[in-house]
Amino acid sequence: MSIERVKAYFKQYNMEQRIIELHESSATVELAAQALSCEPARIAKSLSFMVQDAPVLIICAGDVKVDNAKYKARFGTKAKMLTPDEVEKLIGHAVGGVCPFGINEGVTVYLDESLKRFTTVFPACGSGNSAIELSIPEIERYSGYREWVDVCKLREG
Repeated sequence: MSIERVKAYFKQYNMEQRIIELHESSATVELAAQALSCEPARIAKSLSFMVQDAPVLIICAGDVKVDNAKYKARFGTKAKMLTPDEVEKLIGHAVGGVCPFGINEGVTVYLDESLKRFTTVFPACGSGNSAIELSIPEIERYSGYREWVDVCKLREG
């Protein structure tokens, strides 16, 4: 199970007890926000893409979507999201539980600027009913991110 990989990952930092296992689904931004009693924007969603034949994760706020022009300007290619099967195989977590913790080798993690407006955010922890509350410095430390990017925009409506 993917959540076991994440627990093992956080165990090395003595943080596995901070993982929140929910009785209800947190597989979407809306469900996670409801289960965690927080605003949807504070859910740190993980979007999976291919860039030059390598998988990347972009961790962003729950109320944004990828801005295709910004993405292309930053990565030099069109945004091509992975299929659910590709996500599980290449990233190491199934859709609904994707996070930057305990992932496969060779996955590059980027943090989107949309997260910086919050003190803490809630990324998933490898399953469709898990999360962890992390400060921005903590998500920087534990995500193994390469750099901050600005490739998202607020969703309309």
